[in-house]
Amino acid sequence: MAALPGRAGDNRITGEQAALRRVATLVARGTAPEAVFASVAEEAGRLLGADRATMGRFDPDSTGTIVASWCCTGPAFPVGSRWSIGGPNLLTMVFQTGRSARLDDYAGASGPGAKARELGIRAAVGVPVSVEGNLWGFVAVGSRTRPLPAGAEEKLAGFTELVATAIANAQARMELRGYAEEQAALRRVAMLVADGAAPEKVLVAVAEEAGRLLGVEYTAMARYDPDGFRTVVGAWSSVGVSFPVGSRLKLGGRNVATMVLQTGRAARVDDYTGATGVIAEAVRNLGSNAAVGVPISVEGRLWGVMVLDSRSGPLPPGTEERLAGFTELAGTAIANAEARSALAASRARIVATADATRRRIERDLHDGAQQRLVSLALDLRAAEAAAAAGAGDVTPDLDRVAAGLDDVLADLREIARGLHPAILADGGLAPALKSLVRRAAVPVHLDIQVDRRLPDPVEIAVYYTVAEALTNAAKHAGATAVDIEVSIADRVLNVCVRDNGCGGANFGEGTGLVGLKDRAEALGGRLHLDSVPGAGTTLEITLPVDEPGGPKTSHGAEELPDGASVCENPGLSSDGSKSGEASLRSEASKSGGASLRDDGSKSGDPGRADYV
Repeated sequence: MAALPGRAGDNRITGEQAALRRVATLVARGTAPEAVFASVAEEAGRLLGADRATMGRFDPDSTGTIVASWCCTGPAFPVGSRWSIGGPNLLTMVFQTGRSARLDDYAGASGPGAKARELGIRAAVGVPVSVEGNLWGFVAVGSRTRPLPAGAEEKLAGFTELVATAIANAQARMELRGYAEEQAALRRVAMLVADGAAPEKVLVAVAEEAGRLLGVEYTAMARYDPDGFRTVVGAWSSVGVSFPVGSRLKLGGRNVATMVLQTGRAARVDDYTGATGVIAEAVRNLGSNAAVGVPISVEGRLWGVMVLDSRSGPLPPGTEERLAGFTELAGTAIANAEARSALAASRARIVATADATRRRIERDLHDGAQQRLVSLALDLRAAEAAAAAGAGDVTPDLDRVAAGLDDVLADLREIARGLHPAILADGGLAPALKSLVRRAAVPVHLDIQVDRRLPDPVEIAVYYTVAEALTNAAKHAGATAVDIEVSIADRVLNVCVRDNGCGGANFGEGTGLVGLKDRAEALGGRLHLDSVPGAGTTLEITLPVDEPGGPKTSHGAEELPDGASVCENPGLSSDGSKSGEASLRSEASKSGGASLRDDGSKSGDPGRADYV
């Protein structure tokens, strides 16, 4: 029995809807675009009774690429085949108009049309595939025997909508995955910056992360130098060869690094064949034929450039914007390092100035107050001699001496604080610390494992740190015992001062500890404070010791042995009588002005005062 005309139309509609539903199911499942393309080609070809069906993508360089192909019999167009757009053929018509097109006679077709004619195609219909309003590609079906039926274009349009959805979904997934990968890369670099990593480490990490993310062969971070060169400070390569770190090339010509320097903006060269300059020649020698560069700015000034080189052709649009996040982190790392360096240099200058000022005050005291005291002493000797001889009233002479002493005392109160200890300059750290211990108001156990002179700034920093710790232990912590350990390991001086006081000290109270912390950091060291309330206080300072040698410390006769416990009060023995040091001082005052240093030895120069 013959089929009714209406029944045949219904069957065609049912078949079309079933084909579209099968493709839609693949799209809804998130099937890979390649599988969706292959399904569309086959479903469209079978639905329209065609001999061949092809799906292709239009590329930016005015070419096309086959992404799916189907044939009812015989070989299909190979996927990946490329052709140039142009000439009388179906695909060029779709590309130029952006609309559906048909070619019912392939006799005069050229380009891909000529290839189709060789395969026996006599007629074809093609429709555009648009993704988010942009022409992306095409779907075409061809026949060996007759023109395609009227309405074939409309039937293919249903498939192109599904194809566009699949492509948009795939692009969205790729963009999302690319965004996640980009954010992960930026986060890894940001962690290095936040941890205060050295700029060299950060720049190498930026080069590697950006290169891997964008799939290029070479990435370089370079600094612009004042002499017209650029210096590579970080590099990465996926092929094992790149510009070595530290290499310098002269800027000039037409190349990415020079263009960024000249404009201060991102630049690209999509074909290095015509690029010029020393840098362009070096890039070609690496096998690269395209590059993108973005500026690295530090606190508003152009510092350098980040360059990505590719061997496989121009880098995709938007590369410059994707690199911006990396260059911002690189600029932050460099700015942080420069700020730290400037701060350290500033602190070093402050410390050096303070030390120089102390020494100047010491000289002023020597040349001023001491000479006045010597003169007053001579006046007293003269008055003493006059009184002994009964030469008259010596009261006016004594009044002048008393007034002079008052003046000297007033001057000393103004300028005698914080003087550089003579024993530290003459004897070194060990005698100076033992002097502090002897004068301490609490029992102190001192263990010094250092037998040589250290750089002056290091000895001064340790001396004042220990002095401050002993003062705080006695005055604020109420400690009854203090332990001091001094040692050197791996060219680092370690000093630890512990007391059993009330604890609770912090850098926010007063300026003494803050000043010591600044001094330690200015010397490249660190000062750590651990002072839990009720658990005592531990003050630790570590300082680098760059000088490997130096003379051993020569200790005076009164030097305490390393590790000795010092509990006595200064100037008194255990029975309350004057100690040897106090007695020597008393004898010195009787012997015409020879002074006693803190190490117990006499100064042979009566014109020099040794200040503690």
